[in-house]
Amino acid sequence: MGPDLFSYQTGEEFSQARPLADRMRPKTLADFVGQVHAVGKGTLLHTAIENDRIFSMILWGPPGCGKTTLARIIAAATRSCFVSFSAVLSGVKQIREVVKKAEEQRTFFQKKTLLFVDEIHRFNKAQQDAFLQHVESGLITLIGATTENPSFEVIPALMSRCRIIKLKALYPEEVVRILTRALADGQKGFGDLAVTIEPDAMRHLSEMADGDARTALNGLEAIIDMARQTGETDSRAGGLTVTLQSVERAIERKALRYDKGGDDHYNLISALHKSLRGSDPDAAVYWTSRMLNAGEDPLYVLRRMVRFASEDVGMADPQALSVAMSATDAYRLLGAPEGELAIVQAAVYLATAPKSNRLYVAHGKANETISRTGTQPVPLHIRNAPTSLMKGMGYGKGYKYAHDYRRAFIHQEYLPEKLRNCRFYSPTERGFEKKIKERLDRWNRLKQRQKNDNGVSTEEKQGDLDNGI
Repeated sequence: MGPDLFSYQTGEEFSQARPLADRMRPKTLADFVGQVHAVGKGTLLHTAIENDRIFSMILWGPPGCGKTTLARIIAAATRSCFVSFSAVLSGVKQIREVVKKAEEQRTFFQKKTLLFVDEIHRFNKAQQDAFLQHVESGLITLIGATTENPSFEVIPALMSRCRIIKLKALYPEEVVRILTRALADGQKGFGDLAVTIEPDAMRHLSEMADGDARTALNGLEAIIDMARQTGETDSRAGGLTVTLQSVERAIERKALRYDKGGDDHYNLISALHKSLRGSDPDAAVYWTSRMLNAGEDPLYVLRRMVRFASEDVGMADPQALSVAMSATDAYRLLGAPEGELAIVQAAVYLATAPKSNRLYVAHGKANETISRTGTQPVPLHIRNAPTSLMKGMGYGKGYKYAHDYRRAFIHQEYLPEKLRNCRFYSPTERGFEKKIKERLDRWNRLKQRQKNDNGVSTEEKQGDLDNGI
């Protein structure tokens, strides 16, 4: 299986070969920064680590939030046999080897096996199934680490046997604590260099890390290496001074954290959808631009807008669907970056359009009715009758051609007999849908009058004299 993920180098090799981010990993919970909600004193996980009663869990959080570090702390605290590997490099064969060794540990040494799987979301269903039964039996205590939402990436059977520990991106002040510790540590950090970092430089570095401790430490290391090479020293203190300008020169602005297949993807599209629904054009522009800047497929954003135009605007503004489709065509014609403005235009239009979800509700009601009532027969009078046999069976008999009547409207039943009087679509009084409601109300009054007359009066049947309403 290769060298253990948690083997350590020592001495000079340790101090010079390993990146700062790896050297500065805390080894105990007392030194662990952040995630107080998950590992603070009195939490379930903190108590489990202190008492060596580790349970199967999945550590879910963004890069650099402490997932692997936390696994190492658990490894140091447990009396179990600890095994680790990355899902990127391992498969079913390696899992079977782990299971075999776990059985040996239990049989000969009465020891449990703690298995750490980094990037567990990269395991396919077969690989996850391979150790499922062993997690269930207690032979293996599993700790998985993932940046992806386990609801989408981990099979339900395994999810039900693990606790999900949700970790968060670090706050800027927590990143500052980590950086300050690295500057002060003379053995693993830069304490022997007498580094001074100006407040605005520290603030910029911590904010650019975007909650990722690894990025912050790697950035600090790059900044100090560059400062030493360029001779940016403070002659008064005899050490290094890190200024805002040196930070800006040493590191480029970190791209917004965004995984198109992961949790950020779903969070951001949810934010956009809810901003459009909430009629907030400023938020709609922000979330649209945020997704495009982060590398999201513009056509995905447009597909969601097309759906929104029907689901949340609907007949309150029928033009919304046309605008969304036109924006899609414009982007396909222009590409990036010119076509992105059409996407923003669509976002603003949808956000400021009158809203109605009555199409969505009607579709849902119809689906529910179909599921409940099954296949209802089409009424005979509205069936097509292209053959004499069909006409003889009553197909089309009694059908009234709407255009033969005043206002091109005549009351007759179109729904199956068992569904008479069902109403699926109920328009609002917002936007264009208000006109639709007025039209339907007028037709309903006509329908009631025609029913009361037990047929159609002579004045109602006037051909094409008045097809409007």
